[in-house]
Amino acid sequence: MSIPRIFHFIFGLKQQIEPFHLMHYLCLRSCLERNAPDAIHLHYVHEPWGELWDAIRPHLTLRPLEGALPLSGYRYAEGSSSAAYGYAHASDFLRVDILQREGGVYADMDTLFLHPLPDVLFENQYVMGHETVDTTAAAAILGGSLCNAFLMAEAGSEFGALWYDKMSAHFDGSWSRHSTFLPYELSVQHPQIIHVEPQSSFFSLDWTAEGIARIFERFETFQEEVYSLHLWAHLWWSESRVDISRFHQGRLTTEYVAHAETTYAHYARTLLPAGAKTGSATAYRLQRSAQKADDLSRNIAGAVRRRVARLWKSQTR
Repeated sequence: MSIPRIFHFIFGLKQQIEPFHLMHYLCLRSCLERNAPDAIHLHYVHEPWGELWDAIRPHLTLRPLEGALPLSGYRYAEGSSSAAYGYAHASDFLRVDILQREGGVYADMDTLFLHPLPDVLFENQYVMGHETVDTTAAAAILGGSLCNAFLMAEAGSEFGALWYDKMSAHFDGSWSRHSTFLPYELSVQHPQIIHVEPQSSFFSLDWTAEGIARIFERFETFQEEVYSLHLWAHLWWSESRVDISRFHQGRLTTEYVAHAETTYAHYARTLLPAGAKTGSATAYRLQRSAQKADDLSRNIAGAVRRRVARLWKSQTR
């Protein structure tokens, strides 16, 4: 047996209140252009909409998800910040189940494919890749983490069956216990039924502030052995979240992709839809200069507020 060249994506587990985003379009377009798959299957509850969706939709096999989603009856601990990511937890279970039944390649929708996956990877039973370990989390004790944002599997694989069988018991409402730490543990216990790629293959630039900056604010290129980048979108998507980056989904525009001198823009530029409005390079550079000045002033103001808060705290002890 071998892994089929069918790519699976999961999207729209929540109601779609905004048009299909450029990042998601470029994910699917990069898969199509750089891997020439036999098919791309999009599994969804709520179908996307918008001009970019209309442009990519004819290239997809649409797979509506029916029935209750995994974990639909799970009750998160009161005050848990993980409750907001219930849709992501459901996706964790869905992706393993889909590959176990059908086989193929799974990738998160915040993926950008850079180079074709080599034939040799499709000859394995199961494929995952290492990711940077969060030293503040359980992974530091467990010794490693395999990121589930990219999976390759034969239908009916031993590893997939073992992982799925243990997922529910290991699910504790956290981001990683069932989804990245557990497969790492299983890979150590059963190395003969899974092939593990180095971090560079799928997650070369990690989820840290440095990694996100190297994706969206700096420029570098990669050898053909770097097949894709994971973009860690939940960490920077919202304009109000600035602890990792001041880049946000509103800045990922056709103008940015067309003119920015960054890693992401470099690899996505040729994938822009026909007729995309890109404006001029000069206009973009002026806009970016204004953004940098605003970011700097906000960073300084934030640092001052934190300093004042620390001083006030020390004075009131």
